Amino acid sequence: MATAFLSTANSFFPSSISPSTSSSCLSSSSSSLGTALVYLNNQNVQRRTLCKAFNESPPPTPALTKRGFSLCFITSLVLAAGNGCSNAIAAILEADDDEELLEKVKKDRKKRLERQGVISSSGQEKGYLQDVVYKLSEIGQAIDNNDLSTASSVLGGSTDTEWVKNANVAFNKLSSSPEEKTQVETFNSSLASLISSVTKNDVESSKVAFVTSATAFEKWTTLTGLVGQLKGL
Repeated sequence: MATAFLSTANSFFPSSISPSTSSSCLSSSSSSLGTALVYLNNQNVQRRTLCKAFNESPPPTPALTKRGFSLCFITSLVLAAGNGCSNAIAAILEADDDEELLEKVKKDRKKRLERQGVISSSGQEKGYLQDVVYKLSEIGQAIDNNDLSTASSVLGGSTDTEWVKNANVAFNKLSSSPEEKTQVETFNSSLASLISSVTKNDVESSKVAFVTSATAFEKWTTLTGLVGQLKGL
């Protein structure tokens, strides 16, 4: 077919092109066509080699967690035994969940014991916190009686008073979780608002700020496990 195509190729050339020129062009075209065919053949060989290497390469091994391995094992049981092993599967899953729950309980218990150890060795800090309870009780009674002058004298006029500084020493030592630290921040900010409201003789604002301060302190003692170790709470 290629020979027939080349033999009739002269009819495609304009009359301005001489036969010798046509032969030269065809010869050059044949040479280029042969080079192109060799190139394409090489490309096909490379593609087949790459495909073969890809198909023969082992697939990546997926990483299995402990629970994932259990699920794979259970799946194989289902395929092997059908619905008859449903109770056994449920028991395996339940046992796996129980083991995870047990580990969590152990970790929580360890944290509680460590916290209790810190609290037991913090007698001075607990004394500071007990003083906070007494101060808040006096301030609350004074505000409830609209006696802001007494409340002001107990507060001390600023957050630089000794009882507030001591309270923050205890807060810093005994606070570990983000929730506990958030309550400390709330207590300090609302205490500053309370001092400002009392100084301005603003009864309503003083009541709001006091409730916020007392609530934050109570939440903090609950989170830290001190609520049962301080009198008056």
